[in-house]
Amino acid sequence: MDLPGGEDNLFDYVVVGGGSAGCVLAARLSQDPTLRVALLEAGGADTSVLIHCPAGLALMAKSKLDINWRFQTEPQPGLAGRRGYQPRGKVLGGSSSVNAMVYIRGQRQDYDAWAAAGNPGWSYDEVLPYFKRAEHNERGADAFHGSGGPLNVMDLRSPNRYSEVFVQAAVQAGLARNPDFNGAQQEGAGMYQVTHRNGERCSAAKAYLSPALGRPNLRVFTGSKATRILTDGRRACGVSFLQDGVERQVRARREVLLSAGAIQSPQLLMLSGIGPGAELQHHGIGVVHDLPGVGQALHDHPDVVQVMDAPRLKDFFGLSFSGAWRAVGAIRQWRQSRSGPLTTNFAEAGAFLRSSPAQPRPDLQLHFVIAKLLDHGRKTVLGHGYSCHVCLLDPASRGSISLASADPLAAPRIDPNFLGDPGDLQRLVEGFKRMREIIGQPALAALGARELAASAAARDDAAIAAFIRSHADTIYHPVGSCRMGPGSADVVDAELRVHGMQGLRVVDASVMPQIVAGNTNAPTIMIAEKAVDLLRSAAVMA
Repeated sequence: MDLPGGEDNLFDYVVVGGGSAGCVLAARLSQDPTLRVALLEAGGADTSVLIHCPAGLALMAKSKLDINWRFQTEPQPGLAGRRGYQPRGKVLGGSSSVNAMVYIRGQRQDYDAWAAAGNPGWSYDEVLPYFKRAEHNERGADAFHGSGGPLNVMDLRSPNRYSEVFVQAAVQAGLARNPDFNGAQQEGAGMYQVTHRNGERCSAAKAYLSPALGRPNLRVFTGSKATRILTDGRRACGVSFLQDGVERQVRARREVLLSAGAIQSPQLLMLSGIGPGAELQHHGIGVVHDLPGVGQALHDHPDVVQVMDAPRLKDFFGLSFSGAWRAVGAIRQWRQSRSGPLTTNFAEAGAFLRSSPAQPRPDLQLHFVIAKLLDHGRKTVLGHGYSCHVCLLDPASRGSISLASADPLAAPRIDPNFLGDPGDLQRLVEGFKRMREIIGQPALAALGARELAASAAARDDAAIAAFIRSHADTIYHPVGSCRMGPGSADVVDAELRVHGMQGLRVVDASVMPQIVAGNTNAPTIMIAEKAVDLLRSAAVMA
């Protein structure tokens, strides 16, 4: 297909999406000065102080800044018919610029299962070098951790003293203390390491992209919403996008790399005629390739939060006169030394545990939050207190991404099918009880906090299940909608190439065959690091 614009719009690789994976791809590929690389990002530059100050996370939930897609799900039967909230980063760095900065990789068994499902090269031992390549862990390098990589990983600079109290309570409840959830074993309780550098957020944009922006062979298009992958037959040859209301195009001499995330990567494939043929025809989209798995197998970690009111404990974040006065000093301290309370990621401590002794490995994760958290932080809550999340790490429920219309500016239909499998709810009930048991241990009980009425009234399993259905939602880890595998229901192969297409790969969390047991940002960066090697090998073979 002949595209207008001459050589200026001709690149070797076009990367769609400047998030966690896209920043890695653009930076790594442009290290080769013989390659021209384009990166398209619908959002803008990551300039807001709310992004760079870790505690700005709390204000971003309420902010009107255009850095979040603020998607909603379809009504969820498993959540009492409610629509769920699906925040996704709309800015350079993507969701790594708006997330809680927790650095977790998952369990060895996650990746071994990927490989066993027909994806050679994705076992734990084979992906560990890519985690290490990405990482600069301030604790130093060892068998599990890297040093010298772009992504800075560190212990919290100024942790809240009550986060350690949570760890003590978990130990009192029978969990082992675990100083490294990414080491030899994940199970236990401890403090999370975070993607910070010098008291600031270290997003994928800051880690990878910012140092590369001066390269003459890298062009970053911000405010550029991809509308369609351009194809010649079954070969991807470019991308059409909207910038300032004008339709523009870029051509890809080698490959188009789709890194728009688990929600928008399948959407863009379908808008481009690649997906379930009947659905595409329903929306008047010409079928380039009937690929039924596109948008299927969406899944996520269902999560519910218990909130505790602790009015006497001013060390917890909260809205009060004394809290406002402390915030003034905290702002000054962060500006002067990048230390103090504003270096918090709020979810400072946590645990990995089993819903029952019969579980072969941890299937629950806790995040202890040093503030009262309601409605994803969007609801203003007076006073001080703390919260604890419990999420199910290996849900059986599967949902889908589908098109609402052929309009590329319309949000897709997002249906995670939360708690669609009865076993998911049963194990989350057990998880809630285990969380309540930890919060009731002497270390935390001594703080005198009281459970908010909504959950306090839920004492038996049926009432807890009803509370979960009325309050659970995502913990922001959608995956699987462009699943990797060799089967007819899969979307990409083990080299992330879209089945039945040429010059087109998907590189983001959507390719995960099964969600990992933990936060998904570090695994997404790993996927992109491995993809760079796959691309380099393909170029040598060409």
